Amino acid sequence: MPQNETVFKGVRFNVERVWQGERPRDVMRHPGAAVILPLVDDNHVCLIKNYRIAVEQTLLELPAGTLEPNEAPEITAGRELEEETGYRADKIQLLSTYYPSPGVMDERMYTYLATGLTMHAPAREEGEEIENHVVTLNEAKTMIQDGRIADGKTIAGLLFYFQFRT
Repeated sequence: MPQNETVFKGVRFNVERVWQGERPRDVMRHPGAAVILPLVDDNHVCLIKNYRIAVEQTLLELPAGTLEPNEAPEITAGRELEEETGYRADKIQLLSTYYPSPGVMDERMYTYLATGLTMHAPAREEGEEIENHVVTLNEAKTMIQDGRIADGKTIAGLLFYFQFRT
């Protein structure tokens, strides 16, 4: 059987050719990501408007970011929340973990609830086209239903929160 080999080395992920029996499969190797559901108060969530070059659209999303090497996901969550929104959380609590597309990649997403928010200056990366968009929780539900929220991690995070919050 052939050996696994890296066929692409990228900035944020690599692609490895692996073998499932006699069948080659290309798998995206990704370090994982933290997704944050920032509750501004009991009835409002901070989404971000984020331009995504892959789909050439500005999407409404929960803030998120790639895990740095040897960085715990909850640390990534706090860092990305502040970088992207300017909010700092008193409490960050794990809601769920999942694989967004295990047929083609090994990325694992960790979704956190962030509460006790205070506003500071965001530290967005150069080239990021992001702005905060605070909505009520009911409006967020409606936005999922009518398609205004089309980002998978945002749909998964919000629906998990709506279904299982205590």
